Amino acid sequence: MEQLHQTTSDTADRELVISRLLKAPRELVFEVWTNPEHIKNWWGPNGFTNTISKMDVKNGGEWNFMMHGPDGRNYDNKIVFIEIIKPELIRYKHVTFPHFDVRVQFEAQQNNTLLNMHMLFETKEALQKTIEVFKADEGLKQTIARLEAYIDTFNQ
Repeated sequence: MEQLHQTTSDTADRELVISRLLKAPRELVFEVWTNPEHIKNWWGPNGFTNTISKMDVKNGGEWNFMMHGPDGRNYDNKIVFIEIIKPELIRYKHVTFPHFDVRVQFEAQQNNTLLNMHMLFETKEALQKTIEVFKADEGLKQTIARLEAYIDTFNQ
C-alpha cells in the first residue's frame, strides 16, 4: 500500500513524502537501493533508463548518473550522500537542479520493509516548480512502484 502525503510540520509546504510496505526484507531493499547494478533497473519514472557513472554509497560519497527519458532527453544528476546507516537510513542532497534533500528510511516489519521517503525542497516555490516542470509527485509514485516491481522479481 502506498501513501503520498504532506506532513503537518512547518516545512509541509515544501515536502514530498511517500510510504510503501514492500514484501522483502530490509537488507534486500537496502541492497537494491544502494547497488548500481540493481538501482539502474528501477530508478526513475516509467519509461526512464539510467547510466550510472559513479555510485559511492558512504558518508560524503557521490552518485552521478544520467537519466534517459522516453522522449530521448537526458537528465544529468549528481547526489551527495550525507548519512548512510546500513540497512536503516540513506540521507542525501540532490545537488543538480532542482535542489532538495532526501531521507529514506527502511523499517523492518517481520519479513517486509516499510519504506519512508521524505524529500525537502529549498522553498515551496521550488517544490511547486519541480512538480509543474518534472511531474515530481507522479514521478516519485512511479519510481517507488518500479522499485516494488523489481523487488518482486526476487520473490518468484
